[in-house]
This record gives sequence, structure tokens and C-alpha cells, in this order.
Amino acid sequence: MNVTVAEGSGPKAVANTLVANKVVADADAFVKEFLSEGAELSPGEFTFRTEMKNSDAVAVLANKDASKVMYFALSAGLRINESLEAISKGSGISMQELNALNQAPAQFGIPSKAKNLEGFLAPGEYRFPLGTPAKEIVQKLVTTTLDELKSQGITDPAKQYDAVTIASIVQAEGGQADYGNVAGAIYNRLKPNNVETSGLIQSDATVTYGLGKKSFHLTEEEKADKSNTYNTYANVGLPAGPIGSPGKTAIDAAAKPTQNDYLYWVTINLDTKETKFSKTLAEHNTYVEQYNAWCQANAGRCV
Repeated sequence: MNVTVAEGSGPKAVANTLVANKVVADADAFVKEFLSEGAELSPGEFTFRTEMKNSDAVAVLANKDASKVMYFALSAGLRINESLEAISKGSGISMQELNALNQAPAQFGIPSKAKNLEGFLAPGEYRFPLGTPAKEIVQKLVTTTLDELKSQGITDPAKQYDAVTIASIVQAEGGQADYGNVAGAIYNRLKPNNVETSGLIQSDATVTYGLGKKSFHLTEEEKADKSNTYNTYANVGLPAGPIGSPGKTAIDAAAKPTQNDYLYWVTINLDTKETKFSKTLAEHNTYVEQYNAWCQANAGRCV
């Protein structure tokens, strides 16, 4: 049977679930075994038998039985090729097979506007029985993202695509504590009556995605290039599509953004992800100076 360990779950909560499903007999004894093994809980779906020894159930959670499962972990913010490479490495499925699935996204139930699976492969740790078909694995990841959108009340495919696109920008642009405000600022920029930024999101992360690179610095020529359909400095509105895989928190922020009057944001410390928000360009520029000062004090970090 499969038991899902939610993000933030503690050993006691998992133990109670295992007892309820007759996997182990006693919650306290299981927790004692778990702690004595020094195991760590990771979110994901785990396969158990009924009436297992505590030590065997702990081994499943600790992934000590890795030889019997396909295992891979996807971090939030990964681009599609990075996600597919991680899946391939952990599952043994060829990149050729995964790329073929990536180029035919409609079969997985994602919005028709999507040209590939970018943005829809949910981050997290995954374990599948050996031999699980590639299509089944990909469907699980996509369904996790679609279920999160539906749980936030977003059921229209076009709105789902836009929400994932915005969430992917939020994921790339802000520290987790600021996701709601970043989402709110993006929506403010998209308002038709916004004369301050004229409907331009002006996200560096979208431009660099379109350029096929990762960088914190862009040239003025790159920012002016309208042919880059991910260039939100030159093209009004959303970019052509998502720029990475947003996590649950970023999706929730895109679905229910924090209401604010902000139009600008800048992360002034790449270590702490501290983000400063402002309503005017003049105020924003003072925070950009703080970011530049941090970059000067941390040589090589802002490239």
C-alpha cells in the first residue's frame, strides 16, 4: 500500500498513519526505532506492506531499500532539461524516451497551449517500483501540479497555464517568504491601467531563460531584443510560458497573491534571499544600489 508523507510531517504523525493502515502495530515503538536509526523524513509517496517490522518500515522511509525502487528528487526551480536528467539518472529511463514524452504534453492533460512539460513536473522526492513505465512516472508528476492548481480553485486550462507561468517567475525571483508579494507585484504590472511599468513584468529570469543561459546580469541589447519571446522587458504581458518548475508555495502564491501596491522588487542578498519591494522606480533604484554593493562585497556571485 502507498502512504503519502506530506511536507513538514513529523515521525509521530507518520507513525499514527502507519498504525491506522496496519503497517506497524505500535506508534511509540515505531518512533523510538525511527529516532534510534537517525533517519530523516522526506516528503513523498512510500510503498509499505501490512504488518512490517518497525526496522523494515523505517528502512523504507529512509530509502535504505533503494535497490528495489526508482528514486529521484527534483528541486523547485529546475528547468525542464534539468528535471528530465534527474529523472533519467534516478530511474534508468533514457533521455530519448523522456524527451519524446516531453514533446507530446497533451497526453498528460496539461493545457493545450503548452509546447512541452516545462513548469508541470512537480518538485519533490519520488519513489516508484522498478520497471514503472516512463509515461506513468511523468503522469504522476504532472498530476501533482494539476491537483495543486485545482485545490487553489484554478480549473480552467488557460488560467492554469498562466498561473504556472507566473508561479515559475515567482519561484525564480523571490525568497520563499516573499512569494506572495512578488506574485502581487507581477499582477500589478499586468494591469492594463498601469502607467508606471506599462504592462512589462521586467524579469531578468525570464530573459535569461529565453537566452538558454543562467545569469544575474543582462546587457541592454539583450533586454531590448523583442525576438526573445521570454523577454518581459521588451514584450508586454506574460512570457511565452513557464521558465522552470514552481513548488507548491509558489503555485499557491500565484493563485492567491498578496494584495499590495508594489511594482518593483529586487533580491539584495543572494544568500539570505532578502527581497526589497517598492512602489516607485526611485525607491527601487536605492535597493538596486544595495544589491550592487552586496555583489561588490561578494566577488563572483553575481555573474
